Amino acid sequence: MTTVERYSRVIEYFKATNPDAGPELHYSSPYELLVAVILSAQCTDKRVNMVTPELFRRFPTAEKLALATDEEVYEVIKSVSYPNSKSRHLTGMARVLCEQFDGEVPSSRDELERLPGVGRKTANVIASVIFGEPVIAVDTHVFRVANRIGLTNNSKSPLETEQTLEKNIPPEMAYHAHHWLILHGRYVCMARKPKCDECGLTELCKYYVRQRPKNGSTTPSDKGR
Repeated sequence: MTTVERYSRVIEYFKATNPDAGPELHYSSPYELLVAVILSAQCTDKRVNMVTPELFRRFPTAEKLALATDEEVYEVIKSVSYPNSKSRHLTGMARVLCEQFDGEVPSSRDELERLPGVGRKTANVIASVIFGEPVIAVDTHVFRVANRIGLTNNSKSPLETEQTLEKNIPPEMAYHAHHWLILHGRYVCMARKPKCDECGLTELCKYYVRQRPKNGSTTPSDKGR
């Protein structure tokens, strides 16, 4: 199977099974999405969505958050992972937004990465979801799924995965492709116990072919990740 054929079949599968894939984080503005994505690092979207309503009630704008202390933010977000560092990132991010960008979330990835707590993945999420840029954010789910189903060839880094995906996925499909791969990794192609029996991509999945036991089980364990 050629690379073009593989990508085409994967895209067609997801278009048929999940045509409206999008973020599971709850937000109503670029500022709120930026805060939510920073909080979501190594944390579930479900947990973030439990925390953000109160956070946004107390700090509805970057200007309000910029005036908050780390301790005040910590009290609201302490149930997420790494609340101490995320509290500092959020207040620092808000201050930079106010000082350098008039409180508005910038559209440039380079400018986004100047904000505390914002790396390439977070910047790509904002650029894609808010500003419609044809970029693909690579988190652990995207990295794992892309390697397993052969969209990348044993990619060694998120950046390598990102570049390969963006090279082969049509720009107009980048937004959906990002969410397709995340959701597939979150609910079907999980790290330790992938639900191969629920997956419609096994016929082209390199991981499935390689790991499938001789007894015909369709749920191989993933000892390598």
